Amino acid sequence: MAKKTLGYGLISVGWMGRVHSRGLSQVPERYPELGVVIRKVIAADTLESARDNAVNLMGFEQATENYLDVINHPDVDIVSICSPNFLHHEIAMAAIKAGKDFWIEKPMGRSEVESREIAEGAIAKGLITAVGFNYRQSPAIAHARELVRGGKLGKIYNVEVKMIADYVNDPEGAFTWRYVNEFAGSGVLGDLMSHGFDLAQYVVDDITEINAQSEIFIKERREAAPGTSHFAKNASGELRTVENEDWTSGMMRFANGASGTFESSRISVGPSCEYSIEVRGSLGTIRWNFERLTELEVAYRDAPEYGFTRALSAPGDGHYGNFQPGRGIAMSFDDLKTIEASLFIKSVLERKQHAPSASDCYSAAECVAAAKRSIATGSWQKVNPVTTNRTTKGLT
Repeated sequence: MAKKTLGYGLISVGWMGRVHSRGLSQVPERYPELGVVIRKVIAADTLESARDNAVNLMGFEQATENYLDVINHPDVDIVSICSPNFLHHEIAMAAIKAGKDFWIEKPMGRSEVESREIAEGAIAKGLITAVGFNYRQSPAIAHARELVRGGKLGKIYNVEVKMIADYVNDPEGAFTWRYVNEFAGSGVLGDLMSHGFDLAQYVVDDITEINAQSEIFIKERREAAPGTSHFAKNASGELRTVENEDWTSGMMRFANGASGTFESSRISVGPSCEYSIEVRGSLGTIRWNFERLTELEVAYRDAPEYGFTRALSAPGDGHYGNFQPGRGIAMSFDDLKTIEASLFIKSVLERKQHAPSASDCYSAAECVAAAKRSIATGSWQKVNPVTTNRTTKGLT
């Protein structure tokens, strides 16, 4: 079979940029049926050390300071956008203008307005998109979605989603752009809870209303040098005011009549990446936690013994068989991104949306926007529906 070569351009060679690059490198081996070769043409980053890594360690043919050199390169067919939040909209709109299919990290825009412009712009140009909703790629989540949407849990009563992390629980953690609304758009609502809203909508149904609260517990942090990771500590700069939420929680209503709750934190002590969903129905319950990503807990009302059974992922559950030959062998965060990369490539080759789309991310952004309105007003807020080009609507 003749193989199709896709020229790849990467924008921002940080941690997530490296994850994107590794994921795409794995696609030809993990998914030989796609018949694709990934040619790493060019990477862009403002840091010289990152550009050196792109060429000398990651296999890119060249590197540049200017992201437009990537987007406008004649040999580039697909683009990864892994820059900080405040550059997502600008870069995505440039990719749309150039007619380049792109894989972008969330939150796609700093607001629902920016996210809508990206999603609608991509649709208008007939472009394929992918968004970094990697947690939905767990084989256990594929199993969960089948059980929920196949009626195995009966009528869905309620849903609980948590995105609990500890990455900035130390007050000595450095102040970065992530704490400034102009640059980040929001705190944990966009950074973590957008994943949770997507996960809930992917497994269960669209969220129609939200009632939320939030709090900033660590109100000041010391400024760090530009380019410093938000994981860094002991910065020596001036004290700066944190502008966005450390924590949020609230209630949700779903299109299928279910009710739900959510919670997200970036300053927890104990849970490091407790990203979880529990769905309870009239006939049973499922629950999943990213910390045990290939394990789904299932309980049925009429089971011989009451309680949860561990359903370990196996070939046949989502993309598990592309990675492991037998039940229960562990997978990783990077594996989930490789699945995401494969869906992007399949979408590009077939010109049909299989990967989580820009419209899916726009829908999650509307959930975030409803939560922010609720926090400001203290009342329930309707989520503006997004219906076009959504993979949660059964395009895959």
